[in-house]
Amino acid sequence: MQHSHSLFISDLHLCESRPNINQQFFDFLTQTAIHADALYILGDLFEYWLGDDTLDQPLNQQVATALKQLTATGVKLYFMHGNRDFLIAQDFAVLSGATLLPDPSLIDLYGTPTLLMHGDTLCTDDVKYLAFRNQVRNPVWQHQFLAQPLATRIALAQQARKQSESDKQEKSSEIMDVNDAAVTAVLTEYNYPRLIHGHTHRSAVHNHNIDGHMCQRWVLTDWYEHGGYLRCDNQGCEFTQL
Repeated sequence: MQHSHSLFISDLHLCESRPNINQQFFDFLTQTAIHADALYILGDLFEYWLGDDTLDQPLNQQVATALKQLTATGVKLYFMHGNRDFLIAQDFAVLSGATLLPDPSLIDLYGTPTLLMHGDTLCTDDVKYLAFRNQVRNPVWQHQFLAQPLATRIALAQQARKQSESDKQEKSSEIMDVNDAAVTAVLTEYNYPRLIHGHTHRSAVHNHNIDGHMCQRWVLTDWYEHGGYLRCDNQGCEFTQL
């Protein structure tokens, strides 16, 4: 008998060029996630998302359909935007059966207050990225972007991706990781919860002693080489590699 538990994943970066990872995700849904109370996807499910009007593209449609098959069994599905798929909107949510979560979101996870984030806003040393994030999260910018023909959006996304890769070469690993002060601030603001996030691709569990409170911070794995997830129940959390 399966005990009550929830699963957390992020940074899958699903795309046509990585069919093995895509298949691993579909297998994960039918073999593992189906036994959970809920699946939380904390951003960057896709390599990029150019608008809900791309739901008719084969991979996008396949992913949404697979998620809908999961939610049809009674598994709750929650989705939080990442830095690659921040344009996912209500059409995707309806088609997949997902509930869109704000970032951050504080939940009661089997009796333990747990803060969920994608994690990019914790990387406060990466000033250039945060400026870009503020720009693309602006509703006016999003409206103007989505009004462009799909071919134009694809070209702009590819250009942004090249710029991002170029920028990474010039940034130290410390700049692209979370800032300790930012972590302390958010844990203090939300009254010292457990924290689960992705984005940094540095899967680990960290213990933070803040004002005498011990807070666990779980960083989710990416799915570049192989998949993995965090399983949480009323006894705690543990990582599993696929």
